[in-house]
Amino acid sequence: MWLTRFAELPLALRVLFLASFVNRAGMFVFPLLAVYLVRGEGLSPGEAGLLISVGSTGLLVGSLLSGPLCDLRGRRTALLTALLLNAAGYLGLAVFDGPPWTYAALLFVALVGMGMFSPASNTLVADLTTPEQRPFAYTISYVGNNLGMGIGPLLGGVAAAYSYQLMFAGNILAGLACAAMILVWVPRDRRGRAGGAKEKAPRGSLGHRHVLLIVLVSFFYVAPLIGLEYALPLAVTTALNESAGLVGAVYTINSVVVVSLGLFLEKHIRAYGTKPLLLAAGALWALGLAVIAFAFSLPAILLSTVVWTLGEIIASVVVPTYIADHVDERRVGGFMALNGFVLGVARLVVPVGLGVIWTSHGHEPVFLTLFAAPLLGMAAFALLRVRPSPGASAAGPPAPVPAPDAARQAN
Repeated sequence: MWLTRFAELPLALRVLFLASFVNRAGMFVFPLLAVYLVRGEGLSPGEAGLLISVGSTGLLVGSLLSGPLCDLRGRRTALLTALLLNAAGYLGLAVFDGPPWTYAALLFVALVGMGMFSPASNTLVADLTTPEQRPFAYTISYVGNNLGMGIGPLLGGVAAAYSYQLMFAGNILAGLACAAMILVWVPRDRRGRAGGAKEKAPRGSLGHRHVLLIVLVSFFYVAPLIGLEYALPLAVTTALNESAGLVGAVYTINSVVVVSLGLFLEKHIRAYGTKPLLLAAGALWALGLAVIAFAFSLPAILLSTVVWTLGEIIASVVVPTYIADHVDERRVGGFMALNGFVLGVARLVVPVGLGVIWTSHGHEPVFLTLFAAPLLGMAAFALLRVRPSPGASAAGPPAPVPAPDAARQAN
């Protein structure tokens, strides 16, 4: 029973998951930022898009800062800093009335915080779980985040209908509430010099090369997700001439699949190794995108969402779990930050690249390009040398439970 397994996790992690859900559910501003800049501040759509693009570089900076801050000041400090920066940036956007560049600067501050949070959270999960617990813990984190992301835009839209100030206030208060929860219930890092089993891991960059390659190649599974965020709304409203309201159906299906099948998948994938799971994730991504690319229609888009979401779930759990299992404890934060950086790079380059393709050749090459991305990822993962995880022997019933690693039982 997943509730029993959840109760067995450290209290700090249970609080972290709840805080992450509240934080995601309270993300009222970002999904509606373009609307706020155009309707609330009187900017043109072009100006709003440019400012958001410039400000979004904060996601990359936040990802890069998260690892060093985790290592130097601790995981809790990184989480609190992330939430406070996000709140400060949005507070500035809500109250300052200056030239357009100030919006980009304040959004940059807010998104530095957003970019820092996820790597720090994933690092704390790695700290406080055993290898056997990690897939479940990362699944719970992923499901909670997606559930919050499904609720957040809806609540934000309701708040914005009353006033943009209420929208900003809700986002800021949610972030501060999460910071308070983490401050009270998540302890300071108490990592001793003795790294236990983790010290056996090679500490040089070459020793972690297999982890580095997996994180970098995961770009080919992240790129389709970001690409669909850009392409699907345009495809539904322009190529298919359907209502923009149907775009929400895609995100609803995605959230429903994540919430309803995430824990089911985690229970059944524990018996398989990292490479088969990454290949399976790529196959699901490719199959889902093939439905759109070769049978383009609204039903095909809705059906494909069910399929590619399964690949999204598997990859989102397997990659951070592999990092936590194979990286020296002192470098986990840096690799989790690199994983977030890959996502940030995709957010910057994929929409631009697909926009150029769409403008020049229409929507069909866009979806063929997205279909090719997971195929390239599968080919690269098939060639990579992947090491077995410490908890692999415990996968699947009725496997014996290995001796607990005291160095990983932090409270």
